[in-house]
Amino acid sequence: MIAVVTRPGEAAARYESVDASRVNDWLRDLLPSRPAAVLDVGAGSGRDAAWLASLGYDVLAVEPHRVMREEVRRWHPDSRFELIADRLPELGRVFRSGLSFDFILVNAVWMFIAPTLRERAFRKVVTLLKPRGVIALTLREGPLDAGRDMHPVSVQEIEQLARRHGAYVERVSEDADFLGRKELTWKRIAIRLPDDGTGALPLIRRVVLNDNKSSTYKLALLRVLCRIANGAPGLVRETGGDHVEVPLGIAALYWVRLYLPLLSRSLPQSPINRRRFERLGFAVEELGELTGATLSDLRVGMRVGADRKRAVHRALRAASDTIARMPARHMTYADGSPILPVAPKPSAPPPDLVLDRTYFASFGTLRVPMHLWRAFQRYTVWVEPALVEEWIGLTNRYALHQGRTLDEAELRQAMRWSEPERDVAVARSRALALLDDGHLFCVWTGKRLREGNLDIDHCFPWSAWPCDDLWNLLPAQRSVNQHRKRELLPDDSTLRGASDRIMGWWDAAYRRQSALDERFRLEALARLPTLDQLNFDLADAFDAMSLQRLRLARDQRIPEWGGMES
Repeated sequence: MIAVVTRPGEAAARYESVDASRVNDWLRDLLPSRPAAVLDVGAGSGRDAAWLASLGYDVLAVEPHRVMREEVRRWHPDSRFELIADRLPELGRVFRSGLSFDFILVNAVWMFIAPTLRERAFRKVVTLLKPRGVIALTLREGPLDAGRDMHPVSVQEIEQLARRHGAYVERVSEDADFLGRKELTWKRIAIRLPDDGTGALPLIRRVVLNDNKSSTYKLALLRVLCRIANGAPGLVRETGGDHVEVPLGIAALYWVRLYLPLLSRSLPQSPINRRRFERLGFAVEELGELTGATLSDLRVGMRVGADRKRAVHRALRAASDTIARMPARHMTYADGSPILPVAPKPSAPPPDLVLDRTYFASFGTLRVPMHLWRAFQRYTVWVEPALVEEWIGLTNRYALHQGRTLDEAELRQAMRWSEPERDVAVARSRALALLDDGHLFCVWTGKRLREGNLDIDHCFPWSAWPCDDLWNLLPAQRSVNQHRKRELLPDDSTLRGASDRIMGWWDAAYRRQSALDERFRLEALARLPTLDQLNFDLADAFDAMSLQRLRLARDQRIPEWGGMES
């Protein structure tokens, strides 16, 4: 630590010695269009508040120290901004004002917030932010000043807080200290609160952060919908109205997949649930029977063996009933009407149990408002991490209520969504069979393949979108796959230029093989939007694949590959 004693007047003079436009140049393109409301938390000498006001913004400056507020008035007597006494983490006067802000500046303040208070402080700030608004923070890195109540800070902590509160880090940069202190550097972080303009994301945030929760069920249902929107949108029916219909069975399947790893580790999901499936409220016996199930047993498009059919059906039945009785019923608008109305149906296990749309629909339907469904489709990459962080916090609170301390690493591992192991064995086997007949070509170059240079390429890269569906596995030259395309998404012209070769591969490798044809069709129907179950053909499958490519490019910002010319 460095011993520093600074009088308020000296501190104000030091702040004012640096031009505000120079210090804040990094955030110019993040500032909202005028007119807009701006909050400056920890205003210091008023330097930044005065600069923001000079740009035409309506600025509220917050400074907790009386003597420093006097310095603000001395340095900026004519500046047009409001100045009040308030401080983090409470910001009580700001909250009572009823104001919300398009932009919030937290400049050189975070190191003065005790680590135990930072969760609360961040929640307060993000709650004051309007949808699409930005929080700009600067973090001091270097020796702490002795005599000043400073604490270490990190970008990782801010990123985690952003995820936990449904926001995302838009930018991180670094700069030297403008006062010339060589031992110090400053990290600059911009955090944005996403919104699609429909009110969907504020509604989701309200459920995640503010709704009363006597269990983790509300969080689970929202996460289930994120997973369906990302992994099985083809199972969802758009009615042409203001809702979509989600088969209740697919919601139940994903529900079971979320809870199995948590419950098998005895991680509490309510204040009274201590051991494995004790007092869980649903599927106690059935989930116990499924604890040895592999992921492939519970995957869309798979046939369930006779030895597991009864347990799987009973678990999905019990999960469906729980969704209908609890989170779907108690997740409501302000007037008490359900956000996610559900219409369950009695169902019996079919003689031949296939995890497909028909079977899932036999449990009933869950109606999701269209604007919420679009938000899940577009913003899952931001919404789901917030759900996970809140779920982890809730589980820890339940454990503390029970006098238990959980292993954080084990809890986070159990909360991960489990995808199948990366497996291209079936596609490679079919490729080798076609190669022996001399009918195998690289989908990207059109060149004939040999066993020595054969790779199976995930068309949509695994690192960004884990999917081992047969339609996504394509034969390619090893040199192209590993050194050109790599983990990139083919752009539209590249994908369409390969359309005949892709459909030819699908036909030869899968559709002509009765054992694989059903799996190929069911996987495509579940994962790809717009496909018709009754009129399924390869051209439609390719068009649906192209639409999914567009969604990944726009919503998940996966870097694109321009083909062999790039």
